[in-house]
Amino acid sequence: MTDLLTALCLALAFEGIAYAAFPDAMRRAMAQILAQPDQSLRRMGLVVAFLAIGGLYLLRSALITP
Repeated sequence: MTDLLTALCLALAFEGIAYAAFPDAMRRAMAQILAQPDQSLRRMGLVVAFLAIGGLYLLRSALITP
């Protein structure tokens, strides 16, 4: 549970830094995302989620069994 909370806090920190450093670019990105159809956003979300889970699996398995 600690790892999950740490990951969420880290994600929020990166998100906050992006908004603080590039507010105009983030606003443009949000406008582009709002213009995308739902199916496209779902597909992109699933692809990113599977890539993240795969990356975590590879990272954890490499760290557990050196």
